[in-house]
Amino acid sequence: MLSLPPIAAQRRLCHPGQQYLTRLQQNKTKSNRTMSSELLNPDIFLDRELSLLAFNRRVLAMAEDRANPLLERLRFLCIVSSNLDEFFEVRIASLMAKDAESDLSVSQPELAASLERVSDECHKLVDRQYEILNTEVLPRLASRGYRLLRHADRTEAQRNWVKTYFESNIRPLLTPIVLDPSHPFPQVANKSLNFIMALSGKDAFGRGSAIAIVKAPRVLPRIIRLPDEVSGGHGASFCLLSSIIHAHLPDLFPQREVVAYSQFRVTRDSDMWIDEDEVKNLREALRGELHNRQFGAAVRLEVARNCPEDLAQFLMNQFALNESNLYRVDGPVNMVRLIELLDHIKNPAMYFAPFSPGPQPVLEMGNIFAALQKHDILLHHPFEPFQTVVDFIRAAAFDPNVVVIKHSLYRVGANSELVESLIEAARQGKEVTAIVELKARFDEERNMDWAQRLEQEGVQVIYGVMGLKTHAKLALVIRREKGGLRYYAHIGTGNYHPSTARLYTDFGLLTSNREIASEVNEVFIHLTSLTKPKKLNQLWLAPFSLHNELLKAIRNEVRIAQEGRQAHIIAKMNSLVEESVIRELYAASRAGVKIDLIVRGACALRPGVPGLSENIHVRSIVGRFLEHSRIYYFRNDLQHDLYLSSADWMGRNLFRRIEVAFPIRDKALKKRIMAEGLRPYLKDNANAWLLQSDGHYQRRKPRSKQQAFSAQQFLMQTLGSPAER
Repeated sequence: MLSLPPIAAQRRLCHPGQQYLTRLQQNKTKSNRTMSSELLNPDIFLDRELSLLAFNRRVLAMAEDRANPLLERLRFLCIVSSNLDEFFEVRIASLMAKDAESDLSVSQPELAASLERVSDECHKLVDRQYEILNTEVLPRLASRGYRLLRHADRTEAQRNWVKTYFESNIRPLLTPIVLDPSHPFPQVANKSLNFIMALSGKDAFGRGSAIAIVKAPRVLPRIIRLPDEVSGGHGASFCLLSSIIHAHLPDLFPQREVVAYSQFRVTRDSDMWIDEDEVKNLREALRGELHNRQFGAAVRLEVARNCPEDLAQFLMNQFALNESNLYRVDGPVNMVRLIELLDHIKNPAMYFAPFSPGPQPVLEMGNIFAALQKHDILLHHPFEPFQTVVDFIRAAAFDPNVVVIKHSLYRVGANSELVESLIEAARQGKEVTAIVELKARFDEERNMDWAQRLEQEGVQVIYGVMGLKTHAKLALVIRREKGGLRYYAHIGTGNYHPSTARLYTDFGLLTSNREIASEVNEVFIHLTSLTKPKKLNQLWLAPFSLHNELLKAIRNEVRIAQEGRQAHIIAKMNSLVEESVIRELYAASRAGVKIDLIVRGACALRPGVPGLSENIHVRSIVGRFLEHSRIYYFRNDLQHDLYLSSADWMGRNLFRRIEVAFPIRDKALKKRIMAEGLRPYLKDNANAWLLQSDGHYQRRKPRSKQQAFSAQQFLMQTLGSPAER
């Protein structure tokens, strides 16, 4: 195995799907040649990075909104911090790598200007985060009796308790390092909490080494609750680990004076790059690379707002960063760890009201296979229980008539009842195959552990396709019945992860439709055998047919509009940035097709531009739940073609991943998806943001409180448990 820098790794990438990827890219180029010069103008696209930051602005607005419960506002602050961490680890790291390597695909002035714009927006976003934390969230928590105490705020009794806690629980784990030629700057892990100090005086050997570093072990909690007896009888009091260490830095250097100090945190490039030509076992290769992720190239440095300039400059030099990469923050450098407060505070009034998904009628039928023989079952999470999917696989594991189970696993969580059912099925003597995606970003280690466990229990484990991520959400059960073998499938828009299924909106389809379920089996055969997939008539499969079928569906609406009939496209997704798809949408708008797009995150399409996109409207919904479902609707002369999918309209989904879009054939289920997954979101005036042609989002507001309509609230009331209605 050989680790390579990003650009070199991309050039050497080779995998069985590469030839098809190349062909599709050539088709895109050929298609672009037939378009008008205006549609080839790069200015018709919005900046992807700025659009991602705009999404985080919308999430931050949830933290600003005083109508939201206080600890939910804190949660949204932490979500923004987590999102920004990943943004730097992936997007900024990629831009900086291109800049450093003089990537010829992007002009250096253009790249430098892009980095400057993104950096400016990031600084504004971070400053606003800490402003909300310090002027809104923490003071309001304190007014309710939950105080986050700084050293200056602590009483004498509290300081004594903190000192004892430091001596007993923290100091023994610290290793202060004074820098000199025999004590080089230590390895600082990605996103870890650290301290830098300037010291006066001389060490035990009479030398005047002036800089020291202390790393905070990750095993230590970041939030420490003080005992009630020292809280003053006014509620709960907490201290940050960083505050406790700050207060006792002098104790680490007796006989010397700490004249200046600051906490600091470094964010690093976290993409893993592997020469896939030399890998013999992907799981073992990736496991070896996980450690390296902690020490990739630095892309951001966070320090305390009052960090002395000389210490900040020392750190920037150490990590090869400049002023634009430096973030001075008015609070903890690792704001995301404030989420630990939610583990300590159990006040229901400070959270969203509890929500329970509604009952699933199939559970009352007793036998899930008998129910599926009668009709398909549509599941809408989190408003309907994910447990139905778990029960489907569990029933298959114990059913003596089931002979085969095949499953794709992208993200499944730490404790997965579903995976345990696959293991039980293997123990029952069934043929079980699991496609485990080891490169699911930041879930790699967990997936490796599951893959190893599955293999040990006799499950046939496949790691997808080299060079592509298997992102499709598929499960197949083959059952021996009176008329022969019968296929049952689950296909979804979201991961097989019970925790996120309570927080993300997604659709799933359980079906025994022979045409669809047999094609799901063909996808599994393709993934295990690496043979060219058979022609699929029901499923759109990336990287082979999904892109082309999508363009055909858009062009069909253009044809209908040009013939003078009504044409309409509605699509809901997480991101829209793939340029060839956007160009086709522009062409459709010019032809008179009405286009409504519900795009939660990044959107590179400019809506409402006269002569280009005046028939396109784009909205983003940001609310209690994370909008995650992908829905494609084409009116098609009242045929109402409707597809659900695992794929966003991004280059990575259409060309560099295994993705599936699947049709909804049942008219009643089509109506349900329109009524639950599309129309409420087009009506929403409580959580909706409308994208303007300049890239800014304008929040839609109801004329009165009585006219306010939230799609998520409507679905909770409509589909939730009777207690919620």
